[in-house]
Amino acid sequence: MLLRQFIKNSSNPPLTPPKEGKLPPFGRVGVGQTSNFKTMKKELNIIGKSHQKLDGKERVSGKAVYGHDIELPNMLHGSILRAKYPCAEIISIDTSKALTLEGVECIITANDVDVNNIGYKRDHPILKKGTVNCNRDEIAAVAAQTKEIADKAIQLIEVKYKIKEGVYDPFEALKETAPRINEFGKGAEQFGNKNVAEYFHYEHGNLAEQKAKSKVIVKKRYELPRVTHACMATSNITAEFNNFDGRLTLWSSTQVPFLYQRDIAHALKMEPSKIRVIQPIIGGGFGSKLDMHPFEPICVLLAKKSGKPVQILYSREEEFLASPTRQPMVIDLTTGCDENGKFTFREVEIIKDNGAYTSWGATTPFVMMQSYSSLYQVPACKFDSHAVYTNNPFAGSFRGYGNPQATFSIESNIDLMAEELGMDKREIRLINANYKGEITGQGLHFKTCGAIPALKTVIEKSNYDKIMAAPNTGRYKRGVGLGSMLHVGGGAKIYRSDGCGTTLKLDDYGYLTIVTGSNEIGQGSETVLAMIAMEELGIPKEKIKVINTDTDVKPWDVGVHASRTSFVAGNSLLGAIKLIKEKLNNKASQLLNVKTNEWEYKDGSMLFNGQEIKLDKVAREMHFASPHELCTVNYFYEPPSRFQDKDFKGDVSGNYAFASQAIEVEVDTVTGNVQVLNVHVSQDVGRVLNPIGLQGQMEGGLATGIGYALTEEMIYEKGILKNPSFHGYKMLTSTDMPDVHFYPIETYDEAGPYGSKGAGEAPLIPTAAAIANAVSNALGVRFYSLPITAEKVLRALSEKKLETRNSKQETNKI
Repeated sequence: MLLRQFIKNSSNPPLTPPKEGKLPPFGRVGVGQTSNFKTMKKELNIIGKSHQKLDGKERVSGKAVYGHDIELPNMLHGSILRAKYPCAEIISIDTSKALTLEGVECIITANDVDVNNIGYKRDHPILKKGTVNCNRDEIAAVAAQTKEIADKAIQLIEVKYKIKEGVYDPFEALKETAPRINEFGKGAEQFGNKNVAEYFHYEHGNLAEQKAKSKVIVKKRYELPRVTHACMATSNITAEFNNFDGRLTLWSSTQVPFLYQRDIAHALKMEPSKIRVIQPIIGGGFGSKLDMHPFEPICVLLAKKSGKPVQILYSREEEFLASPTRQPMVIDLTTGCDENGKFTFREVEIIKDNGAYTSWGATTPFVMMQSYSSLYQVPACKFDSHAVYTNNPFAGSFRGYGNPQATFSIESNIDLMAEELGMDKREIRLINANYKGEITGQGLHFKTCGAIPALKTVIEKSNYDKIMAAPNTGRYKRGVGLGSMLHVGGGAKIYRSDGCGTTLKLDDYGYLTIVTGSNEIGQGSETVLAMIAMEELGIPKEKIKVINTDTDVKPWDVGVHASRTSFVAGNSLLGAIKLIKEKLNNKASQLLNVKTNEWEYKDGSMLFNGQEIKLDKVAREMHFASPHELCTVNYFYEPPSRFQDKDFKGDVSGNYAFASQAIEVEVDTVTGNVQVLNVHVSQDVGRVLNPIGLQGQMEGGLATGIGYALTEEMIYEKGILKNPSFHGYKMLTSTDMPDVHFYPIETYDEAGPYGSKGAGEAPLIPTAAAIANAVSNALGVRFYSLPITAEKVLRALSEKKLETRNSKQETNKI
């Protein structure tokens, strides 16, 4: 289903930004705000204090069961034959030699299966025939008694190709003379170009009028690389098909179990309710498991044909070759400001390398346009983005969902405007910063906003003035850079429902089971849910169990994305707790012959006016005494966000998160090496729920952001990946991490549980921008592409030296 089918037209008129006014002063934000939950006002015992992850001991002890640990009776092992060339015609496929190999149970090709295409645009055949479009393409698959036999068998499959000239540059693919890359693409009919996979357009304000007001206009092109998620656990799937009742059970690492259930059903022409999705512990997601990929239905097809369970595990090299990536893109950004530094407009054109097929990664402009339209105050904005088919591998969703790319260009242009205007880079950001109560041109409503406090905090804590004033001579040069970000903090209304269901069960012995639609992918959401239950019901952690892994058991939830889980699942749990408290309060009042609903829950007991009764006793009396009911409740929470209209205007999230970073770097002008020394990050999190968990999110996000800025890049030559290993792909290690100084801003947002906002994606979004600005500050050289490698630094210094020499020569001539 297309994204535009999810986005409904709104009957409400577009929201308009307020008139400019005095910005709120620096300080604690949100004091005195009311709340939908009384729990925001009262003193809390559990929330706001650090708690270890519920599954922490299992993970560090090696007892955690990951997808790679799944073993079923008579289980076979699958392996996939991929295309030898990124662009070719398939003349023939001969599987006869592979079938004779002892231990091979079955082999499938496209001719053996009856399936639907997959992907966001339904343009991706599960097994390919006729045409090869990229080096990932799945040609055939084998199920064998061991992984080694399966891998050997695919080497025995003989495929004859007619090699074709591929198109690997999206700008070349846009030319009329370019061949049509994906035969299932609808670009010619929908967008006027056969190789356009998706297009987004947004605008607000009077662009011409704002350009005329501009004292400074800066136009630059930014180039962002393709990078991989590098999950510690490689992609995996285990499938078991029951021929008797036609039910399918999948052990999958998906981030979106119910959407995945729907997509698998569509691909295999099955009823969704006959598909059970069980999620083992996930060894890393970061957005890579938002889509369904061909290897997953392939595994099911092997299981159906063989009549036995089948498991497919990627090798590390296959993970590099065949898993999704962050979108590479070229961004042409033009921005302006008046003589006082007030921003006037932004105009952006983006060309994204879509690769051969279309995944959810093509929809990242839905998030990116929010940063261009609404990060800082922007009177006018025009946004155009084309995702273009090429013969490169397709890109998927990645933590930040296009926002790191957008923010890199925005924050770089802000520095350039300040330099041209002769204005302090702090000042230009502060006078344009978002503020509480602002309604942006796109209709985002910032009911709470910690943008100014976050920015002022990192400026102060980083010793920005001291670093800027220090002499910067010699081999090692230091610099500091700023970067800010805006991101959804309360989910995002894209699907018809962005909600989450919760079932609570308090048993006869006082143990609480939380059955939540949300799922855990390592971010610590189930720990936060347990903490909420501890806070509200006074039950110790050892008496709380969270069940969130089985679609046959748990209620519906849209999945882990958009930094939504603690916000949406937390609110759902609070709603369920309110219902279960009503039951418990009524029964306790009956048992003690009092009339009140003001019971206090503490240490496994209920207390009121000096009277106390054990929680488990109340539950037992509910069960065994008339009218005999179990202490269970169900609740579904739908966030207050709204669909944007056909022009992408509207308040799309329950609340919004803001953050700023000030990053100090040191550059070795001899080797070109850039070292990040200190990261000062301040983020509007609404309210801190679990400090140690939040700190972990900060550090993990920053590691990803620093790698994106300085070292990580997938190097392709004509569609072939040249560095498919951790030896060639430069990941940061723990020894590369700088000192991280984190300062949370608590704005106590009414919509969030206890006033909280989503926090997971934000830490990495402004990091590359701040680092690039810091390196520019240190060297006086601007970088317009990532990563900022040592080679790029040395080349830039050499070019600067040559320009200086030539300039002096011209001056001497005069």
